[in-house]
Amino acid sequence: MNKTSVGVIGVGHLGKIHANLYQQIELAELKGVYDTDQDKAKKIAADLNVKAFSDCDELLDNVEAVNIVTPTSSHFEVARLALGKDCHLFIEKPITTTLEEADILIEIADARNAIIQVGHVERFNPAIIGLENVISQPMFIESHRLSIYQERGTDVDVVLDLMIHDIDIILNFVRSEIKNIHAAGVAVITKHIDIANARLEFVNGCVANVTASRISTKNERKIRLFQPDAYISVDFAKREITVIKKGEKAEEGLIPGMQIDQLNFTQRDALEDELNAFVGSVKRREVPAVTGQMGREALRIALSIMEQIQSSNRRVLGS
Repeated sequence: MNKTSVGVIGVGHLGKIHANLYQQIELAELKGVYDTDQDKAKKIAADLNVKAFSDCDELLDNVEAVNIVTPTSSHFEVARLALGKDCHLFIEKPITTTLEEADILIEIADARNAIIQVGHVERFNPAIIGLENVISQPMFIESHRLSIYQERGTDVDVVLDLMIHDIDIILNFVRSEIKNIHAAGVAVITKHIDIANARLEFVNGCVANVTASRISTKNERKIRLFQPDAYISVDFAKREITVIKKGEKAEEGLIPGMQIDQLNFTQRDALEDELNAFVGSVKRREVPAVTGQMGREALRIALSIMEQIQSSNRRVLGS
């Protein structure tokens, strides 16, 4: 069986997990890893019995596909270098720091017939996949993504660190242009925004209220969707969906006139499924589940939210 040769660039907390998972993916062969911290790269490589490349170019010359799990600020340069070597790319979210950078990568990839998949891992959460047969026309959405403080990820605002997951999911379900954005946020612990809220108003009438915080006392990842025939609640962590809608046995239910269904999904590893899908896309030359263009669109909305927060905060501080 021909396997897709893969390399991992950046073996910090998440990159190390990626590298480990590739050794469990049947269609992938992990050729090696690279990190600017050579001691870290050598340790991970030794643990996995693969090569620690001392030069990024050398790794790219020896693989068909590469995972970029470096700090966001370096995504563009590393990805552009990899595309120059005709490598297919898995880029952790956000795709880049600017839309201009994203556009350049997408243009190069299209010209070279290279695949770009962006790491919006919640798309592979079994509960989100299960929603595809439940969601029809959401008109109000409320999401909360709260996290106990961790130092990793704080090189960017919480909008790019956490909220962008829900932005991507919401855009995928609503499929309408955004008409207005109202946002607020503050920096509490870091120099970047640590807690943020955004109200997204879509052309089709849907409204989404999105909250993200990395200074919470608990971890929570939930989204609630309201549509003409149902109220749907999703717990990402538990992989559970609760659907409340009109039912034939309404008189026997907890809520008069409504029936409540609880859907539970297997505790699959969404990240492993995500990397499996990437390798499959490369092998079959198929469009990935989360394209570069989708990653760019999520980034566009995230940057708009950040710009509004920063503008609002400047007005307050200047008054």
